[in-house]
Amino acid sequence: MSIFRSAAFSRTRPSRQQVTALVSFVVATAVGFVPGPRLDDGTPPAPESSITQPSRSTSPAPSSSASAVPSPSASAAPSPTLQAQPSAPSDRKTALLGNDVSWPQCNKALPKDPAFAIVGVNNGLANNTNPCLAEQLEWANKINDDVTGQPSVALYVNTANPEKAGSWWPTSNDYGGKPVANPYGTCKGEPDAACAYMYGWAKAFDDAYMRGISEPDDYLWWLDVETENSWNGSHEENRAVLEGMTDFFHSIDSEVGIYSTGLQWWQIVGTVPEGSSLYRLPSWLAGASTAKGAKSNCALPPLTAGGKVTMTQFVSRGFDYDYSCI
Repeated sequence: MSIFRSAAFSRTRPSRQQVTALVSFVVATAVGFVPGPRLDDGTPPAPESSITQPSRSTSPAPSSSASAVPSPSASAAPSPTLQAQPSAPSDRKTALLGNDVSWPQCNKALPKDPAFAIVGVNNGLANNTNPCLAEQLEWANKINDDVTGQPSVALYVNTANPEKAGSWWPTSNDYGGKPVANPYGTCKGEPDAACAYMYGWAKAFDDAYMRGISEPDDYLWWLDVETENSWNGSHEENRAVLEGMTDFFHSIDSEVGIYSTGLQWWQIVGTVPEGSSLYRLPSWLAGASTAKGAKSNCALPPLTAGGKVTMTQFVSRGFDYDYSCI
């Protein structure tokens, strides 16, 4: 029995998700949610800040298949006017592969008959929306077979810690019209762990309720953690952002996982203590170039000591393919 069949991963998607912004707006309005500032005009906004690596020196990274991680779905797909739906690589004969897609695949032909799918909610940054989210979820929701132990459809979201260089930074422990229990204390608008936690909570709140996701608690949410986004704080502050996101998703009874490579995770987050809500999350590792390499990467260390590698990624023919390790 895979971990996705355990009590913690027992959810299955609705037979037919209706993903519309109207539904999400009605839900948000009914419960009195008041989101923070967002850039949701459907076009990529200017970066929240310049891409900044952590200023402190870093220790050698744990074992990883690559030092650079492509964002899930970062590869551009072929135009549907030039090519029919792309087929899986020939080595699919030895593996049932999934695909992850997002804004780079807007208006492109999508892979045919994946075993499972992961759809990106954002448009490359933590504070915006994938303009093709509804169409891509419609494609993903056609998957009916459960043959790998993975959820048929999961979601992934961009993450960052822009601090005050971003378009918005929290000034209190209130969000969505309600107070938030903050393990780092009281946020007062400073670039510290308390406000970083609230920033993560707020971005996850927006992802769940303001991007057009119907029934967000029915999904496993992957956190995309990579150095191409803004990370200006310490390991503790960066970890606090991800803990805020994780704790929000857990508060609506959703499951959470982490996407990265060992090197980039080490640079951004460092060692995760056992008391962190990140400690036991499953890992999705990037870096392979073939299905065989992705299968081998299942044996790499997880991103957190208490977690487990449950999925790996490789790029082929301009698409991201995903190998289930469970």
